Order: sequence, then structure tokens, then C-alpha cells
Amino acid sequence: MTSGDPRKIVDHLFRSEYGKLIAVLAHKFGPSQIELIEDAVQDSLLKAMQVWGYSSTVPDNPTAWLLRVAGNRVIDSLRRSKKLDRKEEFKTDHGITPAFFEEMALESSISDSQLKMIFACCHPSLSQEYQLVLSLKLIGGFSNKELADALLKKEETVAKSFTRAKRRLKEQISTLETPVEIGLQSRLFVVIRVIYLLFSEGYAATTGSLLIKKDICYEAIRLALILRKNPFCQHANLEALIALMCFHASRFEARLDQNSELVDLEHQDRTLYNSELIRIGMTHLENAGLPGQPLSNYHLEAAVAYQHCAAKTFEETNWDQILHLYDLQLKRQYSPMVELNRLVPLLQVKGPEEALQALNQISKQPHFSESGLFYAIKAEILGKLQRFDQAEAALKTAIELSQNELRKTHLKKKLAALSKTTS
Repeated sequence: MTSGDPRKIVDHLFRSEYGKLIAVLAHKFGPSQIELIEDAVQDSLLKAMQVWGYSSTVPDNPTAWLLRVAGNRVIDSLRRSKKLDRKEEFKTDHGITPAFFEEMALESSISDSQLKMIFACCHPSLSQEYQLVLSLKLIGGFSNKELADALLKKEETVAKSFTRAKRRLKEQISTLETPVEIGLQSRLFVVIRVIYLLFSEGYAATTGSLLIKKDICYEAIRLALILRKNPFCQHANLEALIALMCFHASRFEARLDQNSELVDLEHQDRTLYNSELIRIGMTHLENAGLPGQPLSNYHLEAAVAYQHCAAKTFEETNWDQILHLYDLQLKRQYSPMVELNRLVPLLQVKGPEEALQALNQISKQPHFSESGLFYAIKAEILGKLQRFDQAEAALKTAIELSQNELRKTHLKKKLAALSKTTS
């Protein structure tokens, strides 16, 4: 047993282990029991909080402990509902032993189950919406709010979609299996997008008290590397995504100051950037340039991220190149979020007047009325134009819409500084 703050450990385990527990148990009991498995995993985490909190100690292998508690809960529930006949019960009990849980908690067993689970969630019989909702909820442990932000939808919409998607999953898939070559390749692009959205939520958390949820980011990188080991999953887009994640992860330590408060890109201490991660990212980006394969948005986003890593100061950033890369993304495939993020380099290259015109053109996008980022960028542009009253109003709206406590605190400091300018 080890000591530590049980609440912090359970919170860490929820983010790092939730998807693993779901995958291992779905592998054992089948996707038809997914709702029962969800309840069992959540109950095991609650029990961990109670038991570990009372004793102030944590098991040496907490994942195996959680698997055992959740697995036994599933068996008990199946018995009570009489869904296990005597033959099945013997077979299940024979496989569920303390040694079984220790074995299933091994990294190789977890990786195998997760690979099967993510491809099951991306089964071709499911719509792309269902594929994304299932993957992000069951593998990433996303809340409805996180899921709604990732998919640019309303919370009640994604909640209903998840319920329907689970019903469809249970109807279509009886066991978790790794698809053969053709099946792997046909689902690969959706799986890559799931990993991208998973990392994005960790890198800029929409809710909670943490701006960066490193557990989610590292889990996304781990899933990508698991995928990469399969020879049928090696693809330029996956290499580009790994590069993108490495470049972003290299700036983790610089994004927060000693008081764990957000630091703008302009004021980050670039000596804190992780040069090893940048080097690894460059290797994957070079691997992503495979002959005959076109550039994807992952390539272009990775190139943008690299420009920020490569610049020794904010002033030395190649904003012209970054603006060009955003333009290429929009030319490839229109995205309102790409167009919103494009305003940042546009402000640096063309100035606030042109940036404001571009912002006004996209202001009618339905999602932006509830986007704190939209109003934060609007405030930045208006501030450059010295339209301080309007900038203050935009910042107040951004603060009101933000559900991340660190980001909210950062915006409040900006508002206070702006108020001093106008007083």
C-alpha cells in the first residue's frame, strides 16, 4: 500500500483509467453489457474514494483493485438479473480471480482491450456521429459538456445521441475483436479524429479547475502510439497527429506560471519548452511526408504548432507562414473553429481593422454565441483598436461563458488591466 491524497489519486485515475476499465470489462463481458459496465466502473471509483480516503492509503496496483471491484459488481448484477445461466456463471467465475485482475491490469492486456474497444466504437455500421460520441464518452470519459464543446453541439443533444449510440452498439456488436486489415484501414480516419479530439480537450480543458489535463493528453498520445504499432494502421495522418501532440505537449510547462496561472503565448518562457518532445515531433512530422499521400489538416496544424515551438521569441514568430497554413486548412475543408483561430495570425499580419472585419463575418455562426474563446479574441482585437468599452464588454461575456476556472481567472485579470487603462 502507498500513501497520498486519495481524492487527487482517484481524480487522476478517473482520467487515466476510466477508458481502460471500460475497455477491459467490455472485452470480458461484451458490449451488450456496456451500461452495466459504466455503472460498475463509476461505482468502483466512488468506492475507491471512500475506502482509500478512510485508510489514507492506496493499493500498490490501483488499476487491478478497480478492475476487481467493478468486475465483481458486473457479475453480481448479472446474477441478480438471471442473465448468467449455470454454465456461463461457472465459466465467468472461473475466469474472474485475483490473478485474472492482476493479469488484465498489465499494460499489454489493457492496450489490446483498448484497441479493440476503439475500433468497436468506430464500427462502420454506426454513423460517424455515433462513432465519435461513443469513443469520446467510453474511451475518453468525456462529460456531456466536454463532448458538446468538442462536437460543437448542445449538451442535451449529445446526451440523447449517446443513449441512442449505446443502443445501436449493443445491437450491432457482440464481442470486441481487432478487425482484419481492411476493417482496420476503413475505420482508421475516425479513430485518428477521436484521438485528436481527446488530446484537444486535455490541452485546453473546457471545464474544471485545470487548464491542462495532462492525463488526457498523455492518454491520447499513448493510444496513438498503440495504434502506430499495428502495421495496417501506419498512415501519414497518424504520424502528423503524433507530431502535433508532441509539439503541443512540449509547451506544457510554459503555459502555467509558478502560481499555476495561465500564461499567454506572448509571455511564455520559451526556455521551458521541452526540446526532446520537439525533436520527437519533428521525426514524426518528417515521417508524415509519405509519397503519394496528400497533406491533411493534422499536417497543417502540426506545422503551425512547430512554428510556435521554433520561434525564440513571440516577436520572431513567422506569422505570415502561420496565416498561410490556416488559409490552406480552410481551403482544404471549411471549419468555423479554424476560421476563428485564424484571426490570431491575421491580427498580427494584417492588423486589427482587417481582423475585426473577418470576425464580424463569422459572428453569426451559431456556436460562437456561446463561445468564450470567440469573445476573448474579439476583446483582444477591440483593445488593439483602443475601443476599450467594447473590449470590456466582450471580456465580460467571455468570462461569463467560460466554464474553466483558470481561464476565467486569467480573463478577469485581463479585464482588471483593461479597466485601469480606461480609468
